[in-house]
Amino acid sequence: MGMAATQTHWTVDMVQALPDDGQRHEIMDGELFVTPAPSADHQEAAFRLARYLYAYLAAHRVGHVFTAPGDVEFDRHTLVQPDLFVVPLVQGKRPRTWKEAGRPLLAVEVLSPSTARVDRVRKRELYQRQGVPEYWIVDLDARVIERWRPEELRPEILTDRITWAPNEAAEPLTIELAEYWHEVFDA
Repeated sequence: MGMAATQTHWTVDMVQALPDDGQRHEIMDGELFVTPAPSADHQEAAFRLARYLYAYLAAHRVGHVFTAPGDVEFDRHTLVQPDLFVVPLVQGKRPRTWKEAGRPLLAVEVLSPSTARVDRVRKRELYQRQGVPEYWIVDLDARVIERWRPEELRPEILTDRITWAPNEAAEPLTIELAEYWHEVFDA
């Protein structure tokens, strides 16, 4: 992720008042991070994963998937924009505001050279500390997905398939990773 800005303690209100410059602005514990636009492969990976999640959630009605940019605000000094995130439904419907969306059921980041360190360390620690049930890190170079859960000290490294079972789902979503990587890189 881009370099941290020089101001020492940012708030959500300050970030939301910034002019739209085409970059992603996030804060973690009051520290501002600015990220340039992602690569085409990054966007394709996020899009393909969102399609799997959208189809699953449409059939099972346990949540709604959003793609970046979209605000996940944990407190007035912490606002992030995961590449993808799933939030619970509100009275059976998708949330209409970012505040209404609440805490994600799943957060996903697709690694880029400029984001890898922050995604693997700062965001992982944040999502674990905030009790997000699952955090996936999609590594395009290694063609693996790292799955983190709140209490884990090491990720589960998935090379064949990933299965996701939100609390209320009758059956889990299973994504065959060979098929997913083919869609991302060869389709």
